[in-house]
Amino acid sequence: MTINTYPVASAAVTVAEAGSGRPFLLLHGGAGPFSFLSFGELLARERPARVLTPTHPGWNGTPRPDDLTTVRGLAELYAALLDELDLTDVTVVGNSIGGWIAAELALLGSPRVSRVVILNGVGLAVPGHPVADFFSLTPAELTRLSYADPDRFRFDPDSLPDAQKAVLAANRQAIALFAGTTMADPTLAARLAAVTVPTCVLWGESDGIVDFEYGKAYAAAIPGAVHVPLAGAGHLPQLETPQQTLEAIWDFAV
Repeated sequence: MTINTYPVASAAVTVAEAGSGRPFLLLHGGAGPFSFLSFGELLARERPARVLTPTHPGWNGTPRPDDLTTVRGLAELYAALLDELDLTDVTVVGNSIGGWIAAELALLGSPRVSRVVILNGVGLAVPGHPVADFFSLTPAELTRLSYADPDRFRFDPDSLPDAQKAVLAANRQAIALFAGTTMADPTLAARLAAVTVPTCVLWGESDGIVDFEYGKAYAAAIPGAVHVPLAGAGHLPQLETPQQTLEAIWDFAV
């Protein structure tokens, strides 16, 4: 895997790249790029795929232009990145906040994007099924809600080095800036009716951050979208059940 930085508009976008073949753009959620890096390496190793995993400006200490403050702005940034790299037939895969970015990217209608996968995305306002209040959760509570088998992923935040604690704090600020405290846009569901790019909504069945009914609502809002459940997975299927997730994404992409 190589790390490259591309100047796009007023931003410098850091991108981890691996493999060759069909292009995939992996858009991480609030947890940061680490939540997609191992999956990207798996995808590039097991399939003929060129995998790009950018770090959203503002995450992991990366610079963020002052005027880049919205999820729509991030989608526009990645549309410009695809132009900069002259990529075509791109499958965009977004998890959590990255799923929201992917949905906004689908609405932009870039001819470079051929498929969109929303993987346990946020961004919708679904009556009776709110996004969990991330900002009120302790690390232990967040882990419990995020995974089908949380014991595999528990960690002690107090044991982290100070530099890593600073990264987590900065990422938390970035989440609040771009997604807001509710992580939902009341206008998104209605706007998704305009999506024309083929879309797959993949959903870990045990997600306690955005539940399974929320995933159904996401698929219902997008014309022609397919809804695929992922057993034994929660909010981060690419970490919890990577092989199952890879096969579902690849089957849709090809």
